[in-house]
Parts: sequence; C-alpha cells; structure tokens
Amino acid sequence: MNNKATILVVDDEHGVRQSFNMVLKDEYHVLLASTGEKAINLFQENPIDLILLDILLPGIDGIDLLKKFKQTDPNTEIIMVTAVNDLQTAVKAIKLGAYEYIIKPFIVDDVLTVIGRALEKRRLVRQVAYLRNELERYHPFEKMVGKDKKMKNIFELISVVSQSDGTVLIQGESGTGKELIARAIHNLSPRKNQPFVLINCAAIPANLMESEIFGYNKGAFTGATSIRIGKLEIADKGTVFFDDIDSLDINMQAKLLRIIQEKEFQRLGDTRIIKVDVRFVAASNKDISDLISHGEFREDLFYRLNVFPIKLPPLRERSGDIPLFLNHFFKLYANKSGRPQKGVSQNALKVLMEYDWPGNIREIQNLVERLCTIKQDLVIRLKDITSFSISKKKITDGSLKEVVSSFEKQYIAEVLEMVDGNRKKASEKLDIHRNTLLAKIHEYDLNI
Repeated sequence: MNNKATILVVDDEHGVRQSFNMVLKDEYHVLLASTGEKAINLFQENPIDLILLDILLPGIDGIDLLKKFKQTDPNTEIIMVTAVNDLQTAVKAIKLGAYEYIIKPFIVDDVLTVIGRALEKRRLVRQVAYLRNELERYHPFEKMVGKDKKMKNIFELISVVSQSDGTVLIQGESGTGKELIARAIHNLSPRKNQPFVLINCAAIPANLMESEIFGYNKGAFTGATSIRIGKLEIADKGTVFFDDIDSLDINMQAKLLRIIQEKEFQRLGDTRIIKVDVRFVAASNKDISDLISHGEFREDLFYRLNVFPIKLPPLRERSGDIPLFLNHFFKLYANKSGRPQKGVSQNALKVLMEYDWPGNIREIQNLVERLCTIKQDLVIRLKDITSFSISKKKITDGSLKEVVSSFEKQYIAEVLEMVDGNRKKASEKLDIHRNTLLAKIHEYDLNI
C-alpha cells in the first residue's frame, strides 16, 4: 500500500476549495488554504507533493507564491488554477516552472488526469536524481565472475531468491562482492525497474542514522531547515540494502525490526504513518552469531533478516577464479581508458594464484588499476608485481625449508624473466651452474 500523496489547494473561494476537497480526498491527503500566507505556513509545516494554486489571490498573488514555492522546493509540482480571461498569466506561470494549468469551472476527470501526470513526473524526477547520485558513487564490476562450484551454487540461489520478497542476509569478508550480489538479486527481481537504495551503516554516524533512513520535516531538530525524504521512502516499491548491518546500534536495530515487520514508519517531526513496499537485503563481514552472544546484535532481527542466507567464500578458497578476475578487470580498464588490454605472464600468474588476497576481489581490482596505470608493457611480468608486495607470505605459513624454497622459486623465476628466459645469462646472474638451474626449473615447474 502506497502512502497517499499530499496536495495543497490554495484558493480564496470557499466553494472551489471544497469542490477540490470532495474530488481529491478519497485518493489524496488534502490541505486547504484561503490565502497565500496560510499556504506558506502549510507548505513549511508539511511535506507537499503537489499544489493547486489559484492565480488571483488577495495579498500575495499566485505568481509570487509559485516563485517562492519553487525556490524552497524545486521538485514540488504546481498546477495553476485560472479563469478563461487570464490565460496569458497562466502561460507565464508555465515558463516559471508550473507543471500545467486548469481552467475554472474545471472538469473532474481532466483535473484527476493532470494531477496523476504531475505526481508521476515528481516520482520519476526524484528517482532519476537518486539513481544519478548512485551512478556517481558506485562503479560496478559490470557482471559477476566465477566458475568455482561454490559460486555457481550461489548464482543458482540468487536466481531463485530474486523471485521472492523474503529478506536476504549476505555474509562474507570485505571485498568479496556482497553489494554486487545484492544488486544482482534486485536486478533479477520483479522490482528491477524500481529504486535500489543503499544504506551504508558503517559510514553513517549513529546520531544521523534515523534522519537518513526515515527523513524529517522542517523544524524536527536544530538544523532541519527544510523537508528531507528518507531513503526508505525513496526505496518504495524497490529494494533497500543495509550494508554493514552489524554496525547498526542496538536501538536502531529494534526500530529496523519493526519496519521489516510492519512496513511502515514516521518521518522525524511528523505524526503521520508512512507505509512502504520494499524488499530488505542486508550484508555483514562479521560473524553475527558471535555478535549475538556478546549482546551486540539482536537475535530476533538476525532471524528476521536471515530468511535467505547467502555466504560468500573468500577468494583464497576459489583460486581458480583469479585468472578470470584478472582478465575481467584488465578488459574493463582497457575499455575505460581506450588503451590495449594487458595480460599476465605465466610466472606472474602462478604467484598471483598462490597469494591469499586478504582484500579479495576489491584487492584484485585495485592491483589491476595500479598496474595498468604505472606499467607500460602489455604483459605484466613477475618483476612488475613484486613491487606491490603481492608475493610476500607470512613467515608462519610453513617450515624454514618451505619458506626458503618459496623464495628461491620466486627469485629464479624473476631472474629468468629479466633475461627473457636465457638460461646461460640466468645461471651467470644467479652464480650457479647451468645444470643446477635446469634442475631448479624442472623442480619448480617454471615456465620459460
């Protein structure tokens, strides 16, 4: 169920105001004002979606009111109400930002049609503004990548889950692509043409979270100088994604639980109940069960969110996907920059596949961008990636013999690449016999 749009009727004729009220009250929330001064007060105290504004008013006339309303909130749609003999002023109002004009005496069906179009325009303008902001903020991976069995199972789960309206909880380490999964669920769902609204719980201070989610009316608190639409209201009919849900403080968790259950809330400073039809998706890079045991996360909220759990594996558990990601990001950067696509040598690839990637997919993306920016050659070699500490392993990863062997393998491979595979030059540089080098190449399965 949608929250009713609020329409402000401004007309000095009592009969006209009542006529509009009778026509509109069943479908809209209607406010009535007989003067410009009263209209200004109502406009400041209430979130107004549309104004029916008489041109000829005592005191402040309709044109001046139009300018004032548009200056305060450019997205408020205004329909001018005029007599036949004042069409020239109505046309002037259109040039100043009015949506349309209607002529007294009005035809009910015509009025309802114009109002419907104006409100639809307002909804689309708000949605486009939000999506533009999202595009500026978000640089997607373009598509999900992976042939690992675990990821294939997740892809299949996404296709099923997306058709439901049940809540989804995505858990995985930082950089594993949780937001990408959330967007995929939305884009495959029947809500795909509606907003996908992200709320980053870790990035929003606790004292601002309520106003960010619910919005507020003018005067709701110090500094609230205008009306602000909250992200829940923007997400109506779409999907709202709570990233880093574990960062939400315990009091806000209780409020979120109620919203998920009731699908309704109130703006700060407003007594009206706003109903929304949204799907809830949340993500966390922490073990929520552990947070529950320490009293840092509500168990009832966890079960409410965890209707469809999705656990993303870290990249180190699916190393077979590393070449796919490298190729994907090299291609993405080439398309973006207009430069030829780079590749990776076999020896460099071996090191990259042995690396544990603590930053997961995001770390690969960042590495590729740095390599494409700094390195001029089309082939990224082992010597190119060692400067980024990719090949460094923890000293506790193995015995002394294993650590020495790992270093020796990498060093020999780096020297071989440096001399373009010339074994004679490599053995001289390494100060070992050529036969010893050949044995090491065979032992470590080095690609020349």
